[in-house]
Amino acid sequence: MSEKELDIGDSAPDFCLPNQEGKEVCLEEHRGKWVVLYFYPKDGTKACTLEAVDFTLNKEAFDELGAVVIGVSPDSVKSHERFCQKNNLTITLLSDPDHGVLEEYGVWQLKKMYGREYHGVVRSTFLVDPKGKVAHAWRKVRVANHVENVKAKLAELK
Repeated sequence: MSEKELDIGDSAPDFCLPNQEGKEVCLEEHRGKWVVLYFYPKDGTKACTLEAVDFTLNKEAFDELGAVVIGVSPDSVKSHERFCQKNNLTITLLSDPDHGVLEEYGVWQLKKMYGREYHGVVRSTFLVDPKGKVAHAWRKVRVANHVENVKAKLAELK
């Protein structure tokens, strides 16, 4: 279990994971572009749905800023496919059921709810620059206004 935190300027750990269509997507494929890499706990839950829909509604703005949006959760490819269809999502969602990438990015952590401890995803977003370095990180994200904050930071850093 990794408790390391990526810092601004660190190389973003490379990975390849299947998307909602079962096609492998690698971070390295997006070198030369900005990547909004967001980690979320679970398809279909209220906050995760709001976040995914908000990123989808702003996809064109991110495209104009030269950025691709990629979401990662431990859910299955099938779950992502249903989540995308149900909510008309047009962003890329990647499946990490073994938590390898989640651990690399330090977002798979011990959580507590109602006195129970369990491991899960701490909602986080990383802005990866065109050279593959972490340009900004948001941890323990609150969904309200998050996408606007990411857009503003991207516009500032570009």
